[in-house]
Amino acid sequence: MSAPIVRPERTRLEPWVLRRAGARDEAGLRRHQLRALRATVRRAKESSRFYARRLHDVDPDGLADLAGVAGLPFTTADDVRSSGMDMLGVRQGEVERIVTLPTSGTTGDPKRIFFTAADQELTIDFFEHGMSVLVEPGDRVLILLPGERPGSVGDLLRRGLARMQVEGVVHGPVRDVCRTLAALEAGRFDAVVGIPVQVLGLARRSVAEGPAVRLKSVLLSTDHAPRSLVAAIEDAWGCRVFDHYGTTEMGLGGGVECEAHMGYHLREADLLFEVVDIESGAPVPDGHYGEVVFTTLTREAMPLIRYRTGDYSRFVPRPCPCGSWLRVLDTVRTRVAGRVRLKNGEMLDLAAIDEALFALPDVADCHVRLSEDRGTLSVEVLAASFRDRGVAQRDGLDALSRRAVAALEAVPAIGSAVRVGHLDLRATAGTAAWPGSDGTAKRMLKTSEHTEEPG
Repeated sequence: MSAPIVRPERTRLEPWVLRRAGARDEAGLRRHQLRALRATVRRAKESSRFYARRLHDVDPDGLADLAGVAGLPFTTADDVRSSGMDMLGVRQGEVERIVTLPTSGTTGDPKRIFFTAADQELTIDFFEHGMSVLVEPGDRVLILLPGERPGSVGDLLRRGLARMQVEGVVHGPVRDVCRTLAALEAGRFDAVVGIPVQVLGLARRSVAEGPAVRLKSVLLSTDHAPRSLVAAIEDAWGCRVFDHYGTTEMGLGGGVECEAHMGYHLREADLLFEVVDIESGAPVPDGHYGEVVFTTLTREAMPLIRYRTGDYSRFVPRPCPCGSWLRVLDTVRTRVAGRVRLKNGEMLDLAAIDEALFALPDVADCHVRLSEDRGTLSVEVLAASFRDRGVAQRDGLDALSRRAVAALEAVPAIGSAVRVGHLDLRATAGTAAWPGSDGTAKRMLKTSEHTEEPG
């Protein structure tokens, strides 16, 4: 990864957050959040059938401070799937955009997230200011996210960029690496926004086929980005890589890294974030890891109160080197569903697997599955590029499989389980893209207990 900037620029989100909150300092922002929290609870009780039931005994004025949010009940992905229409806080005619999030399994209702025009305007505003850390007026950005429909994430990003005199070109997720790479090379782009594994695949293919693309910056979004993956993109394209944190439920934008790359500065005028213990649900101190939870503060169509994201992170317990007092959420490297205890008691984390595999120069993606009895770890590795065919290609893929096994055995939790005979490790490598996937689904450590995308 590129060397940290000695004196990183103060995040440009700070003045924007203050303006959105009508505040002058952190104390003013916290007062805004408390007022907005009370208003959100009150409006949810009055306009949403779901929250009228869920918050029946809650007095919004009884929230004396922000810590009082911990006394409110959680909202889960299952609640959204089963009661999404009852969560509506406006008339159906006021809904501008509905985003349907199917499960990654074969059964189960999809999640439907609703937005008014005002909700989408808030997202455009965030994109305009969040992207200012990466690009400047006159730049061109290739957007490798869904954007064919008005109000989709790529369309909203394009509109946000236009407000800062930056041209955003919506290409959509990578479905044909050669076609996307040709568009990138021909378009004289300064920056790319895309899905981590897809951007990595482009970067490694461009290096293999040469000459390599040169960019100023890259923004990774929609899924967690291992450090080894970030380093590979920076090395391939000579650029700085930034990470964005956001989910559809948040309104597509939650936070973005500054030049210090210590974590995300958050959209705190519109969202109230917490980190809670995975088992008990109790708030954890800054510096301790847990599940990320958020409450919408300005959402019209579908307010969400204490929504459990399934993401695993912590609040960084020290100020950001950029000098901002905005809270910093540590970079999300894995999800709660990505952590599984093995037979020998070791905790296996998808983040550790990713760091090991994406450090291998030929890897573009990987799928990981743990058997129901926790006794077999099966890994499929997608090779970035092999020029050779026939026997040479098979030999190359066999060699990549062996390197993948060696890299995984160097992961402490895996290595110790393999040595004592509690885990059978299997790895295969191929060149064909995963069937039926455009790369927009979050990657998971799959087991029989986690067949659906939890958030």
